Amino acid sequence: MTRSLRLDAATLWFEAPFVIAVRLQEMQMAALTGKTQDVTELHRMVSEKIAATAESVMAVNMALWKAAFDNTLRLMTGGMASGHGTAIASAALRPYGKRVRSNARRLSRK
Repeated sequence: MTRSLRLDAATLWFEAPFVIAVRLQEMQMAALTGKTQDVTELHRMVSEKIAATAESVMAVNMALWKAAFDNTLRLMTGGMASGHGTAIASAALRPYGKRVRSNARRLSRK
């Protein structure tokens, strides 16, 4: 397991619940006080998830393509196919980990 995959997995494991809790607390306080909810943060939540999903899909497709190309070349030259599962998993998690880390930093400053 590579360092970046461990970092992204740990980020999602520890910081994602923090981000969710802070956002839920902000929404709850807005609802209790009767203030209009911070629409900007809600739009940011949705748009970041859509962007992270699209980026993740593209990264996984590229990692799968690279793995297929690498394994094809290895098999054509008489080598053994190698596993690329870690690279694919890392490509899938990287966009989410990046956004969760930046949200955790931003929301902890409030």
